[in-house]
Amino acid sequence: MTVNIHHWDKGVRPEGDAFLFGENTVSDTPNKSTAQDPSKRDFMKKTTGLSVAAALMALVPPSVKSGAWAAGSDAPEKPNLSIGFIPLTDCASVVISSVKGFDKKYGLTITPSKEASWAAVRDKLVNGELDAAHVLYGLVYGVHLGIGGPKKDMAVLATLNNNGQAISLSNQLKARGVTDGASLAKLIAAEPKEYTFAQTFPTGTHAMWLYYWLAAYGINPFTQAKVITVPPPQMVANMRVDNMDGFCVGEPWNARAIRDNIGFTAVTTQDIWKDHPEKVLGTTAEFVQKYPNTARAMTAAILDAAKYIDTMANRSEVAKIISAKSYVNTDFDSIEDRMLGQYDNGIGKKWSDPNYMKFYNDGAVSFPYLSDGMWFLTQHKRWGLLKEHPDYLKIAKEVNRIDIYKQAAAMTKTPLPKSDMRTSKLIDGVVWDGKDPRAYADGFKIKV
Repeated sequence: MTVNIHHWDKGVRPEGDAFLFGENTVSDTPNKSTAQDPSKRDFMKKTTGLSVAAALMALVPPSVKSGAWAAGSDAPEKPNLSIGFIPLTDCASVVISSVKGFDKKYGLTITPSKEASWAAVRDKLVNGELDAAHVLYGLVYGVHLGIGGPKKDMAVLATLNNNGQAISLSNQLKARGVTDGASLAKLIAAEPKEYTFAQTFPTGTHAMWLYYWLAAYGINPFTQAKVITVPPPQMVANMRVDNMDGFCVGEPWNARAIRDNIGFTAVTTQDIWKDHPEKVLGTTAEFVQKYPNTARAMTAAILDAAKYIDTMANRSEVAKIISAKSYVNTDFDSIEDRMLGQYDNGIGKKWSDPNYMKFYNDGAVSFPYLSDGMWFLTQHKRWGLLKEHPDYLKIAKEVNRIDIYKQAAAMTKTPLPKSDMRTSKLIDGVVWDGKDPRAYADGFKIKV
């Protein structure tokens, strides 16, 4: 199934999981190796008076603690959680929170649930089959507004990672002299035809990086190219059989395209936007309202896992863990090199990238900046997913649960930024600071 997202109207429900060929079979069944849930009796035996989380909460300032307690207790209302993920390197904090026992520290048992596509993650979050998920930032906002699927009030509890995605182009394009955005634009202008590019979900991050990059080089992604939606683990297989000229996806699938000799890295997403927001810990607003203590404890467990992953001495071990069949299901080398910041673009350039995939970075990664959420809304408006300008700041405040995050940050001693907004300059030299999102969205020369 091919989806041209610029034709969608509000209320249409694109499935977002179109693909023709597959590899790395995935399952919707949660990891069975996870320890069985403790009974209430066993849990109480292990708890003397206050839970560990309660002891930690004693250190939290009253202004932060206010509103955090449910039914007179800080214990998680729902201790057993299913958190969805897609086989990508940046699912690491969800996996490590469970494998390394960071969940137990906060009275939780997290079961990572491997999903086949972002559409599956969306649907299972909406219907409550998943409690939370490693999920595309823009997907959460799309669901909140009823674009790209059913409408449901959503919540972002933390950002899971910055950087670490890429745009890969085929060896067929390389044979025609394409090595980067400028040479791609030159070819498309000289030889117009149907060039096909894939992203992973229509309102998601990879779609926005792909469109932004193409437009930065004067290529209109909707009039000069064909856009299709393919789940991340299926990208390599589809390009191998010439279903596409390029794709934007998270690691390790860009590195895998090089190892399989079917493509090369044209640009990393950190070169499009240094320290850009990527995946988030997403859930529904209903879940946070019903289980506020659980939401806080889950966020704290993820923050501790992120700290562990961002210790470089741990990264090879993490790469080994997540390479397993039950998680990313690919070779260790395809994951490890880029996790360590060691890049090879497949056409002769090798470098140590200081802007490799980061999960914590002293809390700078994890904080759910309002301006980050607003940026995705500006791009949804730019590309016609939103017909009218939304109330950008209002929606960001609804979705990004900074209150829950600050409670978890206090529990984990995670530093907080000075502002809920941040400023960045993207690849085209345009600065985004969140101050005038309407003007920003309308200011692009190439848009729908």
